Amino acid sequence: MLRTADALTRGFAEVLRPAKLSPTQYNALRILRGAGSDGLACKEIGERMITRDPDITRLLDRLEKRGLVARSRDSRDRRVITIRITDAGSRLVNDLDPAVERMHAELLGHLGEKKLEALSAMLEAAREKRG
Repeated sequence: MLRTADALTRGFAEVLRPAKLSPTQYNALRILRGAGSDGLACKEIGERMITRDPDITRLLDRLEKRGLVARSRDSRDRRVITIRITDAGSRLVNDLDPAVERMHAELLGHLGEKKLEALSAMLEAAREKRG
């Protein structure tokens, strides 16, 4: 499983390299794109990440420095910081969608829909045991 995960991750990193994004940064941007204009708190982003990043704040700092995300404080509770994807961040992720879809098709498309569904179910069952 680890060898397969490594092969898939390397292919994914190659697709993201021209955009100067790591797979973890891309994941955060996808999560924020899905959140829409409401955005999410840092903790919520961390909970939804595919791989756990112990320093989500620094990851978001790098994305903010590039103008891909923006932070704002809640007017009612100044302790709450909401992160939203910017127009530039949305454009970047949207522009990457076709290349990411091609990469998935190239790496896994030969398995067919039934095998992919079975694989997904088995991997999900393995994760459930872990909790």
